[in-house]
Amino acid sequence: MPSFVRVSGGFAYHAGGAFVNPYDLLVDDLYAKANHVKVGQTIQLLNHEFYLRGIVEHGKGARLFIPLQTAEDLLQVQDKASIFFVKCTEPSYTDDVSDAMHQLLPKYQVHPMKEYMSMMTSNNMPGLEACITVIVAIAVGIGFLVIFLAMYTTVTERTREIGILKSLGASKGYIIALILREADLLSAVGIIGGYGVAAVARKVILGVFPTLSVELTMEWAAYAALLALAGSTLGAFYPALRAARLDPVDALAYE
Repeated sequence: MPSFVRVSGGFAYHAGGAFVNPYDLLVDDLYAKANHVKVGQTIQLLNHEFYLRGIVEHGKGARLFIPLQTAEDLLQVQDKASIFFVKCTEPSYTDDVSDAMHQLLPKYQVHPMKEYMSMMTSNNMPGLEACITVIVAIAVGIGFLVIFLAMYTTVTERTREIGILKSLGASKGYIIALILREADLLSAVGIIGGYGVAAVARKVILGVFPTLSVELTMEWAAYAALLALAGSTLGAFYPALRAARLDPVDALAYE
């Protein structure tokens, strides 16, 4: 856990302190880590050099902070604001406060923070969901073909073994279940290995690019696992059916 120097003005400081001069700058810890900046450095912003006065905890709606008067002077905008953040004493009051503000200011947009942040993410891009669906469908199709070819080759190479099993009394259902279990076991090993690689890749990406957001939820993991298992079962079904239909005599004579 990080150790904060102090909390002041709504900021929890990792290093440095609050504004002292008009051209002081505060950045959050993720920006500082991603850009390798420290308190005391100068940063070019809005065609002006700012002195990095402090590094604060992230989560305040921005990465960089400058005094309001300085922002007004540099942007040539006086007594105007585009966004106001309103903090409720309790999170459960959010809906009531939003409704009251809608009635008081009907011409202005009022969004809960969660909704507002979702609007600023890449998930809100037009066509993104369709693109993800197409990519997932292609991946499932490729996985299906790979498993189909792998299991078909496996059945061909084990023709004599399947013939021995059938000559010993193994039923068609037993042969099919045996091959499907093998395919699902291989798929399960692949799922575990893939999730481990994804977790390591996420940690590496966040270490190199701390400001990025990489979500790896259990919901997506379960969704991917179900797709993989379904693909492996479907891909192995025809080879399993073909193996179950083999004639024991022909299978034993197979070279």
